[in-house]
Amino acid sequence: MTHIALNRRTLLAAGLALPALGLASRALARTPAQTPAGPFTFTARSGQTAPAERGFFEVPEDRNDPRSRRIRLGYVRFPTAAPNPGPPIVYLAGGPGGSGADAATGPRFPIFTALTAVADVIAFDQRGTGLSAHIPARPDPTGPFPDLTRAGLTGYYRDDIQKAWIDWTRAGVAMAGYTTEQNADDIEDLRRHLGVDRINLWGISYGTHLALSVLKRHPDSIGRVALASLEGQDQTVKRPAHIDAFLDRVDALLGQDPIARAAIPDLPALMRRVHARLDADPAPITLASAAGPVELKLGAMGVQLITAGMVANPSSLSRLPGLYLALDAGQTEAVSGFFGSVSRVFGSSGMNEAMDMASGISPARLALVEAEARTAVMGDAHNYPMPHLLGAIPGLDLGEDFRRPITIDTPALLLAGSLDGRTPLEEQAEVITQFRRTSQIHVENAGHNVFESHPDITPLLVRFFAGETLPDTRLTLPPPTFAVT
Repeated sequence: MTHIALNRRTLLAAGLALPALGLASRALARTPAQTPAGPFTFTARSGQTAPAERGFFEVPEDRNDPRSRRIRLGYVRFPTAAPNPGPPIVYLAGGPGGSGADAATGPRFPIFTALTAVADVIAFDQRGTGLSAHIPARPDPTGPFPDLTRAGLTGYYRDDIQKAWIDWTRAGVAMAGYTTEQNADDIEDLRRHLGVDRINLWGISYGTHLALSVLKRHPDSIGRVALASLEGQDQTVKRPAHIDAFLDRVDALLGQDPIARAAIPDLPALMRRVHARLDADPAPITLASAAGPVELKLGAMGVQLITAGMVANPSSLSRLPGLYLALDAGQTEAVSGFFGSVSRVFGSSGMNEAMDMASGISPARLALVEAEARTAVMGDAHNYPMPHLLGAIPGLDLGEDFRRPITIDTPALLLAGSLDGRTPLEEQAEVITQFRRTSQIHVENAGHNVFESHPDITPLLVRFFAGETLPDTRLTLPPPTFAVT
């Protein structure tokens, strides 16, 4: 069984906030090496189907090393029936580590099919994911396991990624090729493979971080971009002060519910109290494993990692106050269902860690993050495993030119949800200043997964990719109902 590391990316993929990733759907059940090219019937998890085609092309695993192997990258194409189609729309999944093809099996399936009214839609699997996965899975971890504290998790994870890096390199994997710059060059190779002058980009979260690199490296190849939950070039690590501001907004929403306010007079204060208690005296918890129950100690970091996933979307955010009330009452068993088995907590998967370490963080931003983390509710846990893995693999960092902002003239549709705790509005506002030709959609009370949050968004995406210039639009959803009992 393949294990999934517990970090800021895979927490979302584990079901706290996003649909499970990977290739579990009936349409994509084979391994990348076994999956054939050509037409097939794509089946979403809802049972809906659509005609589709699998395609593949080859790229160097590391363009900076002529000795590296070539790897096959895959995608699913949803063909258009438009008589005069526009440029293909390429979907860039979040993560890093998300599979575009698998994302199409979930709640975004109707958007993929709706967009075929104007162009082919390409669900692209970035290098290291889904149909493009070429990093061997490591065995399930067997321990000994550390306490779920900052020191315990950081030391364990740094050691594990270094050992994994050696194992993958010995297996012939050019791990230094798993960077956002090379990922961006894959998009240019995809354009050439498709035989078109331009493509359009549709991305979310890390997919927007990747899109910015594409726009920097291959601006003439991109016609239009629709991007949600923006992550800038130097925003792999979010500022703790911006996470505090988000939690203050959540607390204000709690204040609008008399029952919730009575139970929790001050959410950030409750969270700080729980974290301080667990830091001072980590509590015993039991997790399942193939070899039987595993006894661990739960520190603040373990709870903060759960929180980092829960704040992404209103559906999981609504459960956050209840979790902290339980922990404040000493009911530490409340976290066990979030962690699952130890195989989901410990270990390294490769692509996501490499991408994050390579994107890195500028010295100035790191100093700011470290200063803010000393007093922030979440400390520096929100972005685990960064900056905790910083420098674990020497020479991987892409440097300041990669992280430098640019001026973008490409027409852009930019979407944000007010309750996105993964890429808070303050972070997104910094990215928006790079764009010169924008239409913005703001969805009040939507979260990180803003594309499927409101029924009006899909027709707006269709109109945008059909070439329309859209006005700025504000949409509203009901606020979440917080569970406090």
